[in-house]
Amino acid sequence: MPIRRRAVAWAAAAVTLLVLSYGLVAATTATPARAATANGTSIVHLFQWRWASIASECETTLGPNGWGGVQVSPPQEHVVLPSAEGATYPWWQDYQPVSYRLDQTRRGTRAEFVNMIQRCRAVGVKIYVDVVLNHMTGTASAGNGPGSAGTPYTKYDYPNLFNDGSGDRYVYADFGPCYTAISNWGNKAEVQDCELLNLADLNTGDPEVRRKIAKYMNSVIDLGVAGFRVDAAKHVQEAHLADIISRLHDVPEFGGRPDIFHEVYGDGTIPYTAYAPLGKVTNFDYQRAVSSGFQGGNIAQFANLQNYGGLTGGQAVVFVDNHDTQRSTPTLTYKNGDRYYLADAFMMAHPYGTPQLMSSYAFSQNAQGPPSSSNGTTNAASCGTQWICEHRNEQVAGMPSFRNATDGTGIANQVTDGNGRLAFARGSRGYAAFNATDSAWTRTFATSLPDGNYCNVARGTFVNNTCTGGVIAVSGGSFTTTIPANRGVALHVNARTTGGPSNPPGGTVAVSFHATVTTWFGQNVFVAGSTPELGSWNPANAVPLSAADYPVWKATVALPTGQPIEYKLIKKDPNGTVTWEAGANRTYTPTTAVTLTSTWR
Repeated sequence: MPIRRRAVAWAAAAVTLLVLSYGLVAATTATPARAATANGTSIVHLFQWRWASIASECETTLGPNGWGGVQVSPPQEHVVLPSAEGATYPWWQDYQPVSYRLDQTRRGTRAEFVNMIQRCRAVGVKIYVDVVLNHMTGTASAGNGPGSAGTPYTKYDYPNLFNDGSGDRYVYADFGPCYTAISNWGNKAEVQDCELLNLADLNTGDPEVRRKIAKYMNSVIDLGVAGFRVDAAKHVQEAHLADIISRLHDVPEFGGRPDIFHEVYGDGTIPYTAYAPLGKVTNFDYQRAVSSGFQGGNIAQFANLQNYGGLTGGQAVVFVDNHDTQRSTPTLTYKNGDRYYLADAFMMAHPYGTPQLMSSYAFSQNAQGPPSSSNGTTNAASCGTQWICEHRNEQVAGMPSFRNATDGTGIANQVTDGNGRLAFARGSRGYAAFNATDSAWTRTFATSLPDGNYCNVARGTFVNNTCTGGVIAVSGGSFTTTIPANRGVALHVNARTTGGPSNPPGGTVAVSFHATVTTWFGQNVFVAGSTPELGSWNPANAVPLSAADYPVWKATVALPTGQPIEYKLIKKDPNGTVTWEAGANRTYTPTTAVTLTSTWR
């Protein structure tokens, strides 16, 4: 919680029944054909960034560097507070909704929001919305209306939630059942049903309230939003959240169900695991342990990570800091410099959890809002003095590529050298080492990486065969290097600057597949091939092609430069039946951007 706080014309229009673990049943549309593939699983939170700035960052930085998603600040209409807690237009005003309209927030218009989604999706980056569904505005905000899009409100009356002629609104009876602030944090019913920091608590026990919340979430999914970070999820009963989630649409373009992760400060009253059946969960236990360990130079303990808070890696979203801990428990933030970025690099290198990196603006006061104009409209992000842009730091900018390259491998061959030094292998796909001490670390590391010269993506990026992080040579199963104080090394097979004949020389190239295929209603077309990027001949992991230009099906895939591929077209029926095209495997060796045209045979 804040402190105040993707169908083509022939896609099946079938309706299925989704039965959740809570026994709730709801209708949902079948998954449409997909036309987009995410770069990976790494998420960056561009906290308080304008929609136009995020769109540009996706194209110039996030897509090329392999980021898979961006968490954006709440896009719904919010209160406008010229002054609160000693700050002008505090950051937390965005976490007090006035309506579910997207017309205007401090970060831009609805048109700009849609443009951002489309531009980010085109480069493989999903948009995740920070959704506020527990509450509306607070006591102290009363009398400060209207909201950012001009909607009037009082604490328990929100007359125009969607501006769509539906008449949907919230009135006093839609709140409660407890209308007082939480006082006993050991009482689960009070924590979930009373007011968090005097914010008007929505009665999610009412199906009509849940319908309106789901209507809002579906309105942004239909625009292309791929998932949500659920703000203050701990303060909503699990069964209520389950019902809301069951009402959600599938995601356009990327396909499938929305990705959802819940903000939960786990404790003895409400554990993290209570929300794990509903999606991933933010792991504050991990945050506290890793932040403290790197701050104090005690990182050897992370050679074997525990399941923090009882959450498995598949259940946890992990982070070194977020917009709350930056202010409330600032163990490690951008203000701490090298150790902070080293911790972020470790988080990206280790397979536990889904990593979320904070990227923010400079602040000296806890309630301080983002760099803004005099009317509270957020300025365009320009990395430097005001906008910190942590994701561009040399220690973390290249790490999404490491995570993508090593996906599916575990930790092995751990090396420690005192409390402050740690290294490990990620199978034969990568190797990482971290020096959280104030002196250099020189060592020879054993590795199963193939021989070749590797870009150190813990000190820069490897994009379009250009390395900015320095090169380290691997030969005969080892490499020797000196790691400076409070720095790291991260090498992976997709960042080789040179290699043997069987190895790609490094980098990727955009290969577009244009296939002329006639299908019947409900069939979809995919390309399957010999490399991981093409699913390694597994139909379940094949690349979906878009039918937007039917009968030509299209998709673009980033493939390793110089690595020969074999591939075929396949059709999938709605019942899961897979049909392979006839003839020998198609072959190609990509060296530059190309369009491969073919016709089903």
